[in-house]
Amino acid sequence: MIIHRPLYLQKLITRRQDGLIKIITGLRRCGKSYLLLNLYRKHLLEQGVKDDHIIAVDLEDYNNYPLHEPQAMLQEIDKRITDNDLYYILIDEVQHLKHFEDVLNTLLKRGTLDIYVTGSNARFLSKDVITTFRGRGEEVHIHPLSFQEFRSAFLSVPFHELLQTYLNYGGMPQIADMSNVEQKQDYLKSLFTETYLTDIRERYHIYDDGDLEELVSLIASTIGSLQNPLKLQNTFRSTKQSHIAQETIKRYIDCLQDAFIIEKATRYDIKGKRYISTPQKYYFEDLGLRNALLNFRQFEPTHLMENLIYNELRIRGFSVDVGQVVLNKKDSNGVSQRIPYEVDFVCNIGYRRCYIQSAYSMPTYDKIEQELKSLTLVNDSFAKVIITADLTPTHRLDNGVLILNLQDFLMQEDSLIV
Repeated sequence: MIIHRPLYLQKLITRRQDGLIKIITGLRRCGKSYLLLNLYRKHLLEQGVKDDHIIAVDLEDYNNYPLHEPQAMLQEIDKRITDNDLYYILIDEVQHLKHFEDVLNTLLKRGTLDIYVTGSNARFLSKDVITTFRGRGEEVHIHPLSFQEFRSAFLSVPFHELLQTYLNYGGMPQIADMSNVEQKQDYLKSLFTETYLTDIRERYHIYDDGDLEELVSLIASTIGSLQNPLKLQNTFRSTKQSHIAQETIKRYIDCLQDAFIIEKATRYDIKGKRYISTPQKYYFEDLGLRNALLNFRQFEPTHLMENLIYNELRIRGFSVDVGQVVLNKKDSNGVSQRIPYEVDFVCNIGYRRCYIQSAYSMPTYDKIEQELKSLTLVNDSFAKVIITADLTPTHRLDNGVLILNLQDFLMQEDSLIV
């Protein structure tokens, strides 16, 4: 099954021949190799690049094992360059190449090579890329399939039926080729335990990972809730009879973020215009992985929809924080009170900002008023949006708040240009 990924393909196209190393990162098995070796290579051929001027090397192919040695790789590339024209170098899973930093920098100096590589997140993280290739490389980070990309493979399936599948099993590309429920569940469970946990153990030398598994399962069961290491430590002590220290919990959370399994959303005081360092919210990069951790037994549409919206916003390039706005009022005795209200997402991209509430359903006027309360306390001119899974058509209220149907939000890329 071919699933086109126009967003990421366009990012590579825009960076073509810019004199930098293009480094594709992301969660393992999210489609980095397919993007580079299939979709981008096909684009180059369609643009008239000769096939023998595209040097593609898959370092996870055992036949290419000798090319893990730096000298062998340089000799192989030299052998395939037969003129002074521009050549495209596509190296998949470059972390298998010993001293890959030196090899890539050597190739970059030649001037007639346009270089693209993918790297496994466990040994080739965003922070590694920034440190190692400062000024010589640029990162193109990709996510699992967005709902719109997933939908492109199932156009005949009704929206809400496909949405249920996506909320259950997420957007890992291999899932789109699986029709059997048991196969999907087994794949996602083994992917986490046999790939991601193994990667984290190897990189960070974690030898007793029972607490790590418990921690990530605990975060999975509380997506959308405010958390911090101390709160998680207390939960471990009360429910798991574990004495894991909050410093260890913080380290494990950092590992999970480095591996692109979870992302952190920091709280932002909207009126005070400052960040609140703790607690934070954590969201899963892929909903299928989150559900696999809980053995597919904790399906909570409200929280899953919130995580889905967060992921979609990140895919669209927004930086996303959790907003807080405080109402100052006096009680019946005249005592001043500070009542905090939460805005689910404060979203920024360039000079644009919008505030978003995620409301799975708003069946009554009281529920609508509840969702509106925090938005109406934000006293600025930026867009304010409530995204709902109700079948109500997208419309704008008299106070300017946009009620946005979830289907319109997911299927219309410009739905937040308001």
